[in-house]
Amino acid sequence: MNTNTYDKLQYNELMEIVKSFCVSSLGKQLLDKLQPSTNLKTVQLRLNETTEARRIIDTESHVPLLGISNIAHMMEKLDKGMVLDPSELVAIADFLRGCRKIKRFMIEKEFYAPKLSAYAYSMSEFPDIEDRIHDAIKGNRVDSNASKELKRIRKHIGIAEAKIEEHLQKFLKNSANKEYIQEFFISKKNDRFTIPIKAAYKNQVAGSIIEVSSKGSTVFIEPASVAKHNAELAGLKAEEVIEELQILAELSDLIYAQLQPMTVNIDLISQYDMIFAKAKYSRSIDGIEPSINQHGFIKLARCKHPLLAKGAVPLDFEIGDHYRGLIITGPNAGGKTVVLKTIGLITLAVMSGLHIAADPATEVAVFEKIFVDIGDNQSIENALSTFSSHMKNISEIMYQANHRTLLLFDEIGSGTEPNEGAALAIAILEEFYLMGCMTVATTHYGEIKQFSELHPDFMNAAMAFHHESLEPQYKLIIGRSGESNALWISKRMNLKDNVLERAKRYMKEKEYRLERLHDSKITKPKITVQEEQQEEDIEYAIGDRVRLLDQDDFAIVYTGRDRFNNLTVMVQGKFVEVNAKRIRLEVPASKLYPEGYDLNTLFVSYKERKFQHDMERGSKKALRKVQKEMRDQRRKQ
Repeated sequence: MNTNTYDKLQYNELMEIVKSFCVSSLGKQLLDKLQPSTNLKTVQLRLNETTEARRIIDTESHVPLLGISNIAHMMEKLDKGMVLDPSELVAIADFLRGCRKIKRFMIEKEFYAPKLSAYAYSMSEFPDIEDRIHDAIKGNRVDSNASKELKRIRKHIGIAEAKIEEHLQKFLKNSANKEYIQEFFISKKNDRFTIPIKAAYKNQVAGSIIEVSSKGSTVFIEPASVAKHNAELAGLKAEEVIEELQILAELSDLIYAQLQPMTVNIDLISQYDMIFAKAKYSRSIDGIEPSINQHGFIKLARCKHPLLAKGAVPLDFEIGDHYRGLIITGPNAGGKTVVLKTIGLITLAVMSGLHIAADPATEVAVFEKIFVDIGDNQSIENALSTFSSHMKNISEIMYQANHRTLLLFDEIGSGTEPNEGAALAIAILEEFYLMGCMTVATTHYGEIKQFSELHPDFMNAAMAFHHESLEPQYKLIIGRSGESNALWISKRMNLKDNVLERAKRYMKEKEYRLERLHDSKITKPKITVQEEQQEEDIEYAIGDRVRLLDQDDFAIVYTGRDRFNNLTVMVQGKFVEVNAKRIRLEVPASKLYPEGYDLNTLFVSYKERKFQHDMERGSKKALRKVQKEMRDQRRKQ
């Protein structure tokens, strides 16, 4: 597989939907790494896992994965010798409790989920570590009962704080201090007990200034009378921090000693989260587990595009049994590209272990490689036209494909002259067929449809089209070529019957009416001598609208008369030189366009269209021009 296949088939968008059903980042990380497997046994195992998980969630009210969090980064900290903080230890305890619950839950489901149940036996339980963490930490803080020493230290801290508050209360109640005090309460600043004092009296109160208010009107002073007790308290606080760190280090060591089995638990929980996310996605689309094979046979029965499951028209499709190539025809916007994307994305989804929205009769092949050529890959940077980019992509595919490859080509051979494009497309299809590839392609070319009808291992298919409403039905009909919808639409638009009949005949026989129009039906304008003299006096200007007398058509003047009395005009998008005697002024530019109008813009669009046309057909001259402009631009920089 390659990134182009994933992008064009929107595989990553499908994975984002599945990820939304995960309960933690553990499962999401696995889904980010999940690649479609090319091994039949691996794909079958993945599908069985999803089926068993779907069976569980269909019968149980919930799966006990809630509360599971990603603790991998915490385990990495332990591996580096770091000490975990209380909140991290609690998260690990909760994770271990979740592992214990999911293990018991899964073992109980052994009867109808034997594979998923078997994984649970590899999961370890650590009830002692859980209990030790929950006993030592409460409210994300080390509990006083975590050790006798911590309990003793915190008891003395309480006594010291009580003494400090007692002295400060006396300070507040002393009438001699009443004039100095801003607010009559004890304030704790920087872990120090202080009294709010008016700034004007800061020198009248013995003590240390701990903090000043934002406006500078209040200073928070630690009175000298409590300085001794505050120093004692600071010492006890330091002892508390050391003891707490010791307790946290002991708990961290307990977990580190079980690092390997806990890592296994993380991997198993990640797998469960991912598998149950697949099952929840399956339930959301009412999915089924399809049959699979590795010999290229695909049968989609009422299958829906995974990203359009609720509003999509069901697809019936088959390839790989009676034919190895399918050519799809039909109207524009008729659903041909959606058919290709449905086939490709369904195959990738199944190879990733996902259920699909389809009937149980569906069978999907496991391929080694899947390549697509869908959409416009035009590259301005590489000066590639649409056709060139398609050929570059197909060329790269041709060197990588093998007999276990699925190819999906949209409008193969388009973007160039139809005869060459059709011939090239047929040669490409033949080459991939001889390589043993399974190919599905869409086209408008009748030659490719004819090739498919003649080849014993190719089949035609058509997108259904409602002839009365002139609307596509987005339904694939295998075994039938697409009808000429252009003729049907033209008939409904009341085009003459004889014109339609000639068009049908030309499609088959290529024998055109080439007789020249009889002179009696040609009326040439008669010009008097006076009119001729007036025509000679006219000064033609850029933008004038003139009539071409020989062609009875209109043109726009591009340049005025030269010394040979010739003008350059633009007619039907082309520049031609014509003598002034062979034209007649219809409307001067001054009457056609407002004052100040840039008449040069009338001709710029033509040049741009011509350049774009040259690029699309892969003109070497146009490519060299772009490359020269890019080189000139780089030199200027």
